[in-house]
Amino acid sequence: MPLLDGLRVVHSKIHGYGAVTTRPFRQGEVICYGDGVLYRGDAEFDDTYCLVLPKEDAGGDVPLFWDLVCQTRWLNHSCDPNTDVMLTWERGADTMLAWWVALRDIAAGEEITYDYAFVAAAAEPCHCGAPACRGLIVDDDPENLAQLSGPLRALLRGPVRAAS
Repeated sequence: MPLLDGLRVVHSKIHGYGAVTTRPFRQGEVICYGDGVLYRGDAEFDDTYCLVLPKEDAGGDVPLFWDLVCQTRWLNHSCDPNTDVMLTWERGADTMLAWWVALRDIAAGEEITYDYAFVAAAAEPCHCGAPACRGLIVDDDPENLAQLSGPLRALLRGPVRAAS
């Protein structure tokens, strides 16, 4: 797998490994594209480094998973991310296309992050360190938050705690 231009994998202050920029990126600029292996939601596989395309967006009866196999697998979560991941199903090619776009200007040396926004059933404690950290890696949609178990709900911080 070729290295991604403008990124370098390092030990992260957030968690394990992360990817930092080797050059500045401007708001709206594509940071990188993510390569992966496609799995249907009914397949057996390790989804640790997967992006999920809901079945409604995939045009099928199960969600699709894009298991990242390049340096994008080291992009960490933040409750105050500097990128947004875009994901689309390329029906004719029977594959997905994933890319990360800068939400704001990003300086050289800054770690690239995006909001994992897990469903309640997959929520886990967050240690991103952002001032607005929710306390959990979870989608902050009120309907999703309502599905959190009591012990996980107790970890919520800030405005999302009040909304849950």
